[in-house]
Amino acid sequence: MHTDSNSHSLVDIGVNLMSPAFDRDREDVIARAEAAGVKTLIITGSSIASSAEALAFAQVHPQCKATAGVHPHNAKDWDTAARLEELVTQDLSKSAPVIAAIGECGLDYNRNFSPPPAQRKCFEDQLALAARLKKPVFLHERDAFEDFLSILKQYRSHLPGVVVHCFTGGETELEAYLALDCYIGITGWICDERRGAHLIPLLRHIPAGRLLLETDAPYLLPRNLPRSVRGKSGRNEPCFLPHIAAFAAEILGKTPDQLAAETSINAARLFGS
Repeated sequence: MHTDSNSHSLVDIGVNLMSPAFDRDREDVIARAEAAGVKTLIITGSSIASSAEALAFAQVHPQCKATAGVHPHNAKDWDTAARLEELVTQDLSKSAPVIAAIGECGLDYNRNFSPPPAQRKCFEDQLALAARLKKPVFLHERDAFEDFLSILKQYRSHLPGVVVHCFTGGETELEAYLALDCYIGITGWICDERRGAHLIPLLRHIPAGRLLLETDAPYLLPRNLPRSVRGKSGRNEPCFLPHIAAFAAEILGKTPDQLAAETSINAARLFGS
């Protein structure tokens, strides 16, 4: 399995660590990430259940933090914000809270696993909760840009911070998010010459102070990883984040150390850690 001996330390702002794909070796995944120079993992919560699991895991693993939220795919199961608010406020009451943001939340009209009206209600409720609790948000948008932007604009001034996670959009979307002072999360999608080539010129338009890096593991294994490194499973891991960072750094004309330092500072600024 891949390790990296570079001196820089990275923050993976989006890891689906509670996915069943990691059930057999979750502790080893963390160890490989640490050996690769990934100092912090932010575990994505995508339902009440997975958010609770992420929270419990992060509480006993100091290199981890968590998000707590309901993904638009799960919006059909959303009733009120009460259960999510209870989860977050209980964590905030602790001496060392680990919830870094509300989310993953947003809109996804690509497959509409939940009806769009239910998605919009779920999204708005979570933005309102984040505003009330003064927490940043970890956002998802796919094929729903106009509705997503319209809703986000209503709440943006009340939110302490926003990251549009796993950005795969175009110039119009990027400019709109940057105009709202959002952070932009870049994944191994940028390493995919079939789907991510358009991101290469766009990456140069993201201000240094607004770029964040993530794997979205176990998804989006960087396509340009050597076969000997990525193995046969197709599973992405946080230990591959240095590969994404090195690819992005080359595009930006920076060293991997420089980009790691900049994105780590950005993560600390957004998530308050």
